[in-house]
Amino acid sequence: MIRCLAVDDEMLSLELLEDNIRRIPFLHLVGRCGNAYEAMDIMLREPVDLIFLDIQMGGITGTQFLQSLSSMTSKPMVIFVTAYKKYALDGFELDVLDYLVKPVAFERFLKSVNKAAEYHALRNVAASPAAAIPAATDYFFVNVEYNLVKISISNIYFIEGLKDYIKIYQQGTDKPVITRLPMKSIAEKLPANRFIRIHKSYIVAVDKITSIRKNRIYIQQHIIPISDSYRDDLFRIIDPQKLI
Repeated sequence: MIRCLAVDDEMLSLELLEDNIRRIPFLHLVGRCGNAYEAMDIMLREPVDLIFLDIQMGGITGTQFLQSLSSMTSKPMVIFVTAYKKYALDGFELDVLDYLVKPVAFERFLKSVNKAAEYHALRNVAASPAAAIPAATDYFFVNVEYNLVKISISNIYFIEGLKDYIKIYQQGTDKPVITRLPMKSIAEKLPANRFIRIHKSYIVAVDKITSIRKNRIYIQQHIIPISDSYRDDLFRIIDPQKLI
């Protein structure tokens, strides 16, 4: 669970942000604040992993507030949520996790918090080297008809791209999960040593391949085409020791 704080001096923006946070199963909202002073007070009493932070606020601005956190031994992750694109460079220099421009589409918000979840899991592993990698690194959530659906990476057979949408085929079900997401975004969430793009419209899990014949891959009852431009990449990732 990621404990987060919402900081914005516009009530409507704060309410929309709170609504989005409450729709994400792995986020827990510890407080909402209209200014940086309120945020500081909560952070003295509550542990916070992630701050959704507006920039232009009365009194202390979002960037000034973020600079004041630089001395913390365990600084929370920060996602800027602002109406102004011009502060993007400031965000980069202050090492924020992401930069969202209002109005923020839920799909964009979801992408940002998935990134936060991955970073949070990796940071926990770095803090405890002897610990096993948390299970959170093996799944992500996608938006399906205003619901968040959990996708276990180890269960994925293959992914099919259809213009602005993708179909995720998984072990244990014949019905794919359909969500609005570009192939590039989903590819970034998949381990490069376990998944390979074999066509502009298909990404497959290497360990789920049943057989390969000419320009086709077979996964269970599914037949998936191999594009000539991706064929060499496929055979580069297949373990040579598995070929006899």
